[in-house]
Amino acid sequence: MANADKQLQYREIITKAVCGKGRKFSTVTHTVTPPQHPTSILGAWIINHQYEAVRSGDGIEVIGTYDINIWYSYSKNSQTEVAKESVHYVENVPLSFVDPKHRATTVEVSADALQEPNCIEANVSSSGSGVVIRVEREFSVELVAETKVTVACIPGGLDGLDAKEYEYGLGDDDYEDLDPDLLDDEL
Repeated sequence: MANADKQLQYREIITKAVCGKGRKFSTVTHTVTPPQHPTSILGAWIINHQYEAVRSGDGIEVIGTYDINIWYSYSKNSQTEVAKESVHYVENVPLSFVDPKHRATTVEVSADALQEPNCIEANVSSSGSGVVIRVEREFSVELVAETKVTVACIPGGLDGLDAKEYEYGLGDDDYEDLDPDLLDDEL
């Protein structure tokens, strides 16, 4: 047994860590009904996006709102107006990874909008009285909590010990199968 093996000890520590992650892209459809029957759509924007994340079952819910503004023409393209509507949504983002040993009482969740809600298509509805818009959005979520991890410890620290005494599992033979043509010369 090497000198290093005699001196290494293992301990469990409790630390805050990312214990769950998830990501979801979605496309949703909304219908906005302006006061006049639209002739054509001149523009569509999503503004004032606000959201928060809450834990929900096996995932994280992103609860939010945004405003839809649609610039349209009416009366056979002779006048224009802007229709505004607020949208409330709940997006359930499943967690693709969850540490089963996290402490549930210490959970904190967060969400980031990777793709802010964005109008990708706006058309006059088939009935002619409204505007149908498609909105895309994407969220990334994280669950942070306390969990146990195991660490290797050296009593007294590294003072006075030669780092050559420790083997970390990679020897010279571990690189024999690498293809040198695949290495990046710019590194």
